[in-house]
Amino acid sequence: MGERYDCTECQESLYGHKYILKEEKPYCIKCYETLFSNTCEVCQKLISCTSKDLSYKDCHWHSDCFLCNKCSRSLVDRPFATKNEALMCIECYSNEYSAKCHACLKNIMPGSKKMEHKGNSWHESCFTCNRCQQPIGTRSFVQKDANNYCLPCYEKQFALQCVHCKKPITTGGVNYHDQPWHKECFVCIGCKQQLAGQRFTSRDDFAYCLDCFCNLFAKKCAYCTTPISGLGGSKYISFEQRQWHNDCFNCKRCCVSLVGRGFLTCKDDILCPDCGKDI
Repeated sequence: MGERYDCTECQESLYGHKYILKEEKPYCIKCYETLFSNTCEVCQKLISCTSKDLSYKDCHWHSDCFLCNKCSRSLVDRPFATKNEALMCIECYSNEYSAKCHACLKNIMPGSKKMEHKGNSWHESCFTCNRCQQPIGTRSFVQKDANNYCLPCYEKQFALQCVHCKKPITTGGVNYHDQPWHKECFVCIGCKQQLAGQRFTSRDDFAYCLDCFCNLFAKKCAYCTTPISGLGGSKYISFEQRQWHNDCFNCKRCCVSLVGRGFLTCKDDILCPDCGKDI
């Protein structure tokens, strides 16, 4: 009597029957499908050994159940997309969820390259310069009046020229005496520090930071010898060709403030009336 050849699971003889080997173990069709076949996501029935098993992200379908959730067309051998785990053909997905190109108003198909800026989307081929009509791609551009311009075209058509370097100003310009400047060009004539965003003053049409202006032009305090700017409403005392900061205008002997009070002079010193009695 010959050797038996039985199903690994039910032990029924496989002679004269179809069977499937899995990990070198034989199974009858019924046992194999019960143990190993996948369940269809749509009809919830087992996908038999003789049926095509279509899978995507650990999910399985009969080929007849693999349909677009919107139009019910078969997705077998066709590109598809998913939304909230629902299968959709590319056309239905685009109509429902894809962005529309801001230029041609057509859907931007899933998987195709799109350009985005400030909430708008374009096909890569539609994202072009309004002046030269060349695709902008990943190059720098400027948007003006809802139109996009590559940087060279924008500079030719719109940009002001810096009065100092004569080059176009694309961002960060400064207006001084009704003339445009780059921020990096608008500097103190003395120390070359950028003046944009900070206090400055001018003399003979040249701009100065406060430090340079005070060091070059301001009068010096007779007491502390540092410059008296007089800028921004700051107050100072002037008497006989001499000037003092308000805080420095004090009696030489008792140090009382003499601002708004009578005082006496003794050579280079100023004294309150009480201290001046002894002179």
